[in-house]
Amino acid sequence: MSSSRAGDGGGAGPGDGSEDGSGFFRAGPKLTPEDRVRDFARAQVRAGLLDAHAVLQEVTEAVADERITDDPAAMAADLVRAERERLAVDQQSWEVPTDHDRLVAAFDELAGSDVVVLQAIEDHWTAQAELRRRAAEGRPPLGVAWFTAPDVWHAVDHGMLELNVWHGDSANVAPGEPLLDLVIEVLARHGLAAHFDEGRIEISASWHRRQALAPVAGQAPEQYAPR
Repeated sequence: MSSSRAGDGGGAGPGDGSEDGSGFFRAGPKLTPEDRVRDFARAQVRAGLLDAHAVLQEVTEAVADERITDDPAAMAADLVRAERERLAVDQQSWEVPTDHDRLVAAFDELAGSDVVVLQAIEDHWTAQAELRRRAAEGRPPLGVAWFTAPDVWHAVDHGMLELNVWHGDSANVAPGEPLLDLVIEVLARHGLAAHFDEGRIEISASWHRRQALAPVAGQAPEQYAPR
């Protein structure tokens, strides 16, 4: 399963969730098991990090962990289908470009400046392994910027992505250093406000990742294609 399941305590966090009050990191009254798996399905679908089969598998495992039904696979399929339908409708009204489009463009520019960007990785060990690999090949990068899947889930509902930035030797950046200034300047050039806080860059960005969703049974295919 992914690095944090629906029932692993990831549901608590600052803020009040997305526009409709839902979200994997929403706060408020204690969430029910049904709330947790619904929020987990929403985060998995909207993150767009996994293929359809993997999303269904993740949500099925989350439902099974909560022990709220005798048929976790059926409940998971219903949850995923509902979230895909909501996403198909919502993404029709997203601005062009989306914040996700801006992030992709900014990450491409950073890569061109010798800053490796690792998206939705497991943890910091993955970033360290990449730096070691590059060093062993004799081409250590200027730096590495990375974030995890839970960081994406947070951006799905809260409009803020936290980005770790290290130097090529894995040391964290600090205020006033050229590498930190470079990353923030690149983000700004692509219309993304960002600031450094408590060791990470906080980027004001909603994870509006457009997806070409397969049609749900009984629905016309054109209803699920992003425009």
